[in-house]
Amino acid sequence: MKIIVSDSTTIIVLLNINSMDILTNVFDEVYVPSKVYDEVMMEKDTILEKTFFVKKEIRDKELYKLLRKNLGAGESEAITLAKELELSLIIDEKKGRKIALNLGVNITGFIGILILNYKKQLLSSSESLEVFNRAKEAGFRAGKNLEQQFVDIVSKRND
Repeated sequence: MKIIVSDSTTIIVLLNINSMDILTNVFDEVYVPSKVYDEVMMEKDTILEKTFFVKKEIRDKELYKLLRKNLGAGESEAITLAKELELSLIIDEKKGRKIALNLGVNITGFIGILILNYKKQLLSSSESLEVFNRAKEAGFRAGKNLEQQFVDIVSKRND
């Protein structure tokens, strides 16, 4: 079973563009800590599918408090949960990504999930670019280098 932990950003982006299949295509379950769940509920008046999104409580309160000095509550809980469960983490904010990597947590982000869909041939090149462009229109931001790498990867295959 393919399970991952997620911060709120990618979930909110996918809800905003009605593309939750980008996650359900490649994962069986997504664990979200309480604060991430609450952030998503505040942002989107929606109920996360309980069979796919599993709300989990963190145990390591000390690590959470330490992370909280530099990060938001949701990011801190997401990193803590991923570390505790030894799972990869979906996180897009630069500072949070760097801290997670320093703690030995494998990370990916919205663009990484899109590339995974593309590489598994679940999305064509044009579909991948279309989802990315819709996300940008909905407020998703990526650095120019990362955006160019994404475009280069999904433009390789002729489909």
